[in-house]
Amino acid sequence: MTRSGVQGEDTREGAADASEREKAVREDGDNGVDRTEDGGADEGESDDNDNDNGSGSGSGRTDGRRPRGRNGLVRWTAVVLAVVLAGTAGAGYLYYEHLNDNIRKDALNLGDSKVAAPTPNAAGQTPLNILVIGSDARDSEENQQLGGARETFGSTPLADVQMLVHLSADRSNMSVVSMPRDTLVEIPRCTDPGDGEVYPASAGRVMTNQSLGRGGPGCTVATWQELTGIHIDHFVMVDFAGVVSMADAVGGVPVCVDANIHSRDSQGHGSGLKLAKGTHPVKGEQALQWLRTRYGFEDGSDLARAKAQHMYLNSMVRTLRENATLSSPNKLRRLAEEATAALTVDPGLDTVKKLYDLSGELRRVKPERITMTTMPNRYVGARVEPTEDADQLFRLVREDIALDGKDAKKKDAEPKAPDDPAAADDEIAVQVRNGTRGDGLGTAPGRANTVAGLLVERGFAKAVADPSVLPSEDRTVVRYPSADLEGDARRVAESLGIPAGSVRRSTDVSGVTLVVGADWREGTAYKAAGSDDGIPQSAEALNGADASACMDVNPAFTWS
Repeated sequence: MTRSGVQGEDTREGAADASEREKAVREDGDNGVDRTEDGGADEGESDDNDNDNGSGSGSGRTDGRRPRGRNGLVRWTAVVLAVVLAGTAGAGYLYYEHLNDNIRKDALNLGDSKVAAPTPNAAGQTPLNILVIGSDARDSEENQQLGGARETFGSTPLADVQMLVHLSADRSNMSVVSMPRDTLVEIPRCTDPGDGEVYPASAGRVMTNQSLGRGGPGCTVATWQELTGIHIDHFVMVDFAGVVSMADAVGGVPVCVDANIHSRDSQGHGSGLKLAKGTHPVKGEQALQWLRTRYGFEDGSDLARAKAQHMYLNSMVRTLRENATLSSPNKLRRLAEEATAALTVDPGLDTVKKLYDLSGELRRVKPERITMTTMPNRYVGARVEPTEDADQLFRLVREDIALDGKDAKKKDAEPKAPDDPAAADDEIAVQVRNGTRGDGLGTAPGRANTVAGLLVERGFAKAVADPSVLPSEDRTVVRYPSADLEGDARRVAESLGIPAGSVRRSTDVSGVTLVVGADWREGTAYKAAGSDDGIPQSAEALNGADASACMDVNPAFTWS
């Protein structure tokens, strides 16, 4: 069924709006969309898009499938809009069959390893983790008009926006973790399910945004799971045009700057955003400019841009809850059309009904229980890497601990007994690896041998050191590959005083494997770190109800 066969007047109205947007872009002035910032043509940022860290040249699609991942930088905004509006718009306008046909689908996880889903709480509820991904490439004429960088059409896409949305098991709170696009990570081997092409694991650490070009968004999911140990249930991508159209539909989103700003330097770098000091509703291309702006906010880094995106998203959620204009049937219909056409999702979210159900879950969280954060990081040259605080943040998400500190006091739950009990100590084969490198320190020599010897002394006759692998772990961990070895892994951890929370299932190992972390660089007695459930200050948390947040403007980008 064609869209025109269902929409009628709405289709012509939407086409006229799109034409007007394209005309505005061609005739842009101070408020026009910058075609260079983050688009690959910017001289000051070309190194971010040149695939110099092993991404290769990419593979063109010849199988008739629509290219994947070639969407806008700010897809995560429309993600929340799509699912929230699915719940507020009224089911009558959302269940047209053609809306399901609009939604593009892709595989969830292209990696070899899987992360076990979290154990349900006492009420049988489990958390929900959604990875929101954005790309720097353009896959349509409208997206090119809005985003610029025409020369990137058909090139290997880069995942320049990555945000993990965590909905708590009891649906009382939500946490959002952004990862800077230039974070150095190890990308696992990924296999494209469409054509069977295998993308080998990265040779060392490369920029995380390269993951999208290795088979699709499922490789970005695999990369996140490898880094964080967090089980990801879904992913969503949305394009430039969807962001613009939905910002128009809600009548604008209020944003604040502490001084006059014009995001444009003498060499043409910048998004083109021009605002006077104070709070203003932005929509259309101006909303897109806000979300893409680096030049002019704080130090001009991706970290400042992420902060501006967090402010926008929080404000948008508040606007959606309060905006009465969404009662207009025509606006709702067009919004549903734009949202579904903009989405690329995994099979678990591939229908309007599934998105509608998800919206009901998300809408239960009040703005004051939403916490936006950026992954704590430190610079490595021009790139960044996760810090120990990032591990703390990831642990809080893994363990479903609210980042706002407002969780009801939870009793320490006893770990569920493994289905397969442990074998006798002298029958448990254990590999011990030295993972003590970290925090600027080299590998502590001999730790695998020392701890393997300690296990042998305690009756684990088959414990051996594995000198061939030198991983890096901040905390000592015991891994096992399958359920039948969980009991053995638990027993090894217990014998050394390693907490049960540090025993994890992973297909990266072939047997029970103890990795001695940077928290055990010396001695024979392991001292577990105290449980600190506070959010690291370096995560720069922003509360969803904070309507007073205002972006700091760099003095070099002000006007009078």
